[in-house]
Amino acid sequence: MKYSKIPVARSVVALCAAKDIKHVVISPGSRNAPLTIGFTHHTEITPYSIVDERCAAFFALGMAQQLGKPVALVCTSGSALLNYYPAIAEAFYSDIPLVIISADRPVERIDIGDGQTIRQKNVFQNHILYSANLYSELVLEKESSDPKLQQKQFEAQKHNEREVNLALNKAIEEKGPVHINVPFYEPLYDTVENIDVQPLQIYPELKERHYSKKQLQYYAEEWNRAKRKMVIVGVAQPNAVEQKFLERLAEDPSVIVFTETTSNIHQEEFFTRIDTIIGPIEKDERRQELFKKLQPDILLTFGGMIVSKKIKSFLRNNNPKHHWHIDSKKAYNTFFCLNKHFETDVNSFFSEFLPLTERTESEYGGFWKAVRRKRQARHEEYMTQIPYSDLKAMLEIVPKVPQDTIVHFGNSSVIRYAQLFQWHPSLKVFCNRGTSGIDGSVSTSVGAAVTSDEPVLMITGDLSFFYDSNALWNNYIPSNFRIIVLNNQGGGIFRILPGNKNTENFDKYFETVHDMNAKPICDQYNFEYYRANSQEEVHENLRDFFDESGQPKLLEIFTPRKINDEVLLEYFNFMKS
Repeated sequence: MKYSKIPVARSVVALCAAKDIKHVVISPGSRNAPLTIGFTHHTEITPYSIVDERCAAFFALGMAQQLGKPVALVCTSGSALLNYYPAIAEAFYSDIPLVIISADRPVERIDIGDGQTIRQKNVFQNHILYSANLYSELVLEKESSDPKLQQKQFEAQKHNEREVNLALNKAIEEKGPVHINVPFYEPLYDTVENIDVQPLQIYPELKERHYSKKQLQYYAEEWNRAKRKMVIVGVAQPNAVEQKFLERLAEDPSVIVFTETTSNIHQEEFFTRIDTIIGPIEKDERRQELFKKLQPDILLTFGGMIVSKKIKSFLRNNNPKHHWHIDSKKAYNTFFCLNKHFETDVNSFFSEFLPLTERTESEYGGFWKAVRRKRQARHEEYMTQIPYSDLKAMLEIVPKVPQDTIVHFGNSSVIRYAQLFQWHPSLKVFCNRGTSGIDGSVSTSVGAAVTSDEPVLMITGDLSFFYDSNALWNNYIPSNFRIIVLNNQGGGIFRILPGNKNTENFDKYFETVHDMNAKPICDQYNFEYYRANSQEEVHENLRDFFDESGQPKLLEIFTPRKINDEVLLEYFNFMKS
């Protein structure tokens, strides 16, 4: 075994292992050599080498997303660290535990003109749970009989150990990103045979908050009086909520539950496609009347970010009297009417709250379930008559995805298309909705595939794929990994969003028209390549796309650039009839 001669490097490695961090993603560099040496030689840690730091960070994010435990990132000093920022922001807003460990130059080397030096201290301060800034160790490497120097050495070492403990515990306790910045003096590559450190350990505290009957009584009484109650579930991990609580909500005719593709919650009475309810109302001449019928007295939300812009717009313009949010960590005032944050986990809340509630007779649930049935019939009718397009391609994809697959969606138009369909309940669905960026979507799915025993499918748009194509530049991608790219030769979302498509240079500066294809990338990274230019070819290619293979596979579906937006926008007009 070999470990760095530098004590702080050995302490960081030892503490990560002690906190059950099993996976460390390393981007090659020199200043981080003391950490790289330690992590790659530790018998209980699996190291990964990803050259592109932005991809490395999202790769680690995908792993942590699946594991539900911290994954560490290690990089060298300078601009390498800044490339982690998009994934850090995503982890911050999506409650995913990442441990960023950056090597740095000693403080006196900053801002004197040395290469690869930036101000790394607290660099992520707006999107981080904790920043641990460690002391340089020049003083620690000198053996001395001077009591003052010995005391200084002792204090510096204990400061470093305490800061690493606090950072790691924060990632575990609050499920989010933390940053540990470690300055190193040269030499960087000297080693010792044993880890030979016993750092102070501070153990994490996983606190659970509970509410008493007295604390919940007022809210239960309000709930029981209300005739119209709406529950909206945002992004959630699969099986995050006990099924018995979902059944209880479904039994109450005064409650309607809206879920999204990313909610990973399934109950046959729930409304799985929010936009098919809201979108057609926006086009209806009875709009105000219908929105008043839908407006809830109480809105109860849990889970992460919500994809549907239509439900946000509706509730912001038709506020309920109460908006309560359940989350042990935070509550966003998404609809501008939040008046209660239950600071606990969902299962604890429902176990304490639902016994205090009663079934309330109401026409609310029945009315909107009847609307849903009509919408479903119109949906099926519309799908039979639309031309070949993104939406038609998605119609082909949905029933072909094998059960028990982990499905990652890219952002922008793809996740919005996905929201219009009923996916099999055995699927586990993910999308980077913390910041909703296209950067890193593919890398995240690759990290998920490396960690998971189940097959992973990534469905993405062309710009998102090409933007993050370095995601495939590694040696860890399993052969059962699949990617479907909807290539409409540009940023199709900008043709869908409100705006003037006749704006000067729209195709250059907004839509970003291109003629690229994924085959050269597949050839470079040893992916089996499939191509489809029509509905018939999509159908044919999907026949064996998910079959076992010795290589990962990519299916590129080319759709007509100028038809997709018309097909989607007309969908909501058709549905209102």
